[in-house]
Amino acid sequence: MKTNQGSNVRTYDVGIIGAGFAGIGAGIRLKMEGYQSFIIFEKANEIGGTWRDNTYPGCACDIPSLLYSFSFEPNPNWSRSFSRQAEILDYLKYCAKKRDINRHICFNTEIKKVEFNKEAGRWKVTSQNGKTFTARLLISAAGPFNEAFIPNIKGKDDFEGEAFHSLHWNHDYDLEGKKVAVIGTGASAIQFVPEIAPKVKQLTVFQRTAPYITTKPDQEFTDTARDRFRRFPWYQRFWREFIYWFLEHQGRAQYANNSIRAKRKKEALDHLKNQISDPELRQKLTPDYEFGCKRVLISDEYYPTLERDNVELINESVYEILPNAVRTKLGVTRQVDTIIYGTGFYTTEFPNLYQLIGLSGHNLFDLFNQEGPEAYYGMTVKDYPNFFFMVGPNTGLGHNSIIHMMESQITYMLDYLRLLKETDNDRSYFNLKSEVQQTFNEEIQKRLATMVWSDGGCSSYYLKNQDGKNTSIWPGSTVAYRKRTKKVNINDYEIVKPLRKIESEVTLQEN
Repeated sequence: MKTNQGSNVRTYDVGIIGAGFAGIGAGIRLKMEGYQSFIIFEKANEIGGTWRDNTYPGCACDIPSLLYSFSFEPNPNWSRSFSRQAEILDYLKYCAKKRDINRHICFNTEIKKVEFNKEAGRWKVTSQNGKTFTARLLISAAGPFNEAFIPNIKGKDDFEGEAFHSLHWNHDYDLEGKKVAVIGTGASAIQFVPEIAPKVKQLTVFQRTAPYITTKPDQEFTDTARDRFRRFPWYQRFWREFIYWFLEHQGRAQYANNSIRAKRKKEALDHLKNQISDPELRQKLTPDYEFGCKRVLISDEYYPTLERDNVELINESVYEILPNAVRTKLGVTRQVDTIIYGTGFYTTEFPNLYQLIGLSGHNLFDLFNQEGPEAYYGMTVKDYPNFFFMVGPNTGLGHNSIIHMMESQITYMLDYLRLLKETDNDRSYFNLKSEVQQTFNEEIQKRLATMVWSDGGCSSYYLKNQDGKNTSIWPGSTVAYRKRTKKVNINDYEIVKPLRKIESEVTLQEN
């Protein structure tokens, strides 16, 4: 951090928006490379992102713990192979404390606007309370699962009972003895439905599309296993590598209708058959699209829960919400006291993020919402120089740990920062070339068009407005992504070196 003489103007080399896995990981790597001039903006009063905000019953990761963690900070103390929300949050807090990241975090600071000053070569960052900051390089680590999606169902606002989204679980509300409707059967719903079913009087699950669900090989780590991880770090690395390559192999099912897909599809349908004895219910739960077209889920508790006497699955879309009931398109009506939305998140739209103003004067998120988000390797965008997305467009995964993608992106950003600092002008910036961005996105959309998300016969949240353009998924292996993002090709960018000396820059006020 620098302070201009005669004023309280302070500037940072790097600003990071968000203190979840991506933001904390970026901060740790910056410190590991010797950088101290960075700040992390966090809208809440503690770190955690997704794992802070999602506290619904049964919340857990569907990637094994040994892989859903930083490679540079292994944890030998995981309690089980698929960790629950609280343990993952504790791990992230441990990493931040151990690496002394908390002193770089500006809590309770929601960013409202960021704007690039091309003469200064810096980003002006404005928070919700009007305070401003500047950074030469800015990273958006806000993540893709931070805004709850609730369908605009007729009569939704007229409901007189309790209603909430799984992201905003109301822990003060007692579900005991209530008639509850769950709308949605995605990744969150299949985790909390088995948790609440024994408590409620009646549980009605409204399913629009049946998901594929495979068995969850979850188990507790014994004291012996944890002790072995602590004493022999190579042993934990071995299992991390084994799991990683196993998931990479399984991921090949996404690229073509091959033997791997056929095997995984059979395993999922066998899992359904083994867990559901009622033929009629089994038929409702059988997907009518190709395996992998929608997110494949894992659970050993969800299917048996649907056969409980107090649980009913209605295989129809919700059409209308009445003051005390839910009605489907075909007129099936159920009186309920409570509605829980398990309807996921905004993944291809950006309804409530900050204004992001680049060289053109346009808000990038407005352009994303109109045309669908695009970025070079999901990170950089033309006319938004020295700005990075983490887990940005087309870097999501359907088969492996997103932490691997984050670490690849951090490596690329560090190389970008190194090159930026090697220029002979501290106001210089790199602007992605238009033809590079266009060629890249044409390439990946062409590849995605032949993959399961586009030709699998489903309507997926991976597609923008479900219109066929996949703006979410990386169309390849994480190995390929890491190889292609290991180094910055400076020829992909126009190097700009402003000549005019700026006498006054944006005042930086500390929180």
